[in-house]
Amino acid sequence: MYVSFMEILKKAQDSFTQVLSNATYAELLTLVFFFLGIALSAIIDKLIPEDVNPHEPKSNQELKELKTDHKMLNTNALKRTGLFTALAIGIHNFPEGFATFISALDSLTLGVTIALAIAIHNIPEGMAVSLPIYHATGERKKAFWYATLSGLAEPVGAVLGYFLLLPLMGDATLGITFAVVAGIMIYISFDELLPAARVYGNAHTTIAGLVFGMFIMASSLLIFKLV
Repeated sequence: MYVSFMEILKKAQDSFTQVLSNATYAELLTLVFFFLGIALSAIIDKLIPEDVNPHEPKSNQELKELKTDHKMLNTNALKRTGLFTALAIGIHNFPEGFATFISALDSLTLGVTIALAIAIHNIPEGMAVSLPIYHATGERKKAFWYATLSGLAEPVGAVLGYFLLLPLMGDATLGITFAVVAGIMIYISFDELLPAARVYGNAHTTIAGLVFGMFIMASSLLIFKLV
């Protein structure tokens, strides 16, 4: 959230200002494409059914459906859950890889910071894929590779961004892309990360983590700039 509002949106507006030479119009375009990024993320989320969406909280009843009784796991249900979760995470990860590539293209410091934040966010996603597969099959390697494949959507997104946008890269393209990327990251933060934090903790620990995360991001960006 900090990086999106304080760094990426600012870069988008600066890029549009270079094209339009009018700060007000540049700000307007930045906001248009920022909310477009949010809308695109919401559409992707909407297309994934709630019962397999890894970011939708599961009720006790839904969790019970993974078991035939209280002692024996329904391995078919678990495997199906793992496979659909891998697919859903792969779809979610594609724009994240794209966002990291575009950010690093303009600033290596910003790109590394975003890559680190997304990497931390991907840890529980990998567990959401690997654990059901492992319990369903008993094979650690299979669980590992399914989780790995779901994460490969991010470098694929970066590669496609390189081939599709790099030849067209200019101030206007950078402005559009940065604004959309900021919208995507803000949507991910509010729709996925904060609700998940509330599930595992409480309101006070979530806010403390949010403020501490912003402090770490602000400090790291400032240190990189000073160095």
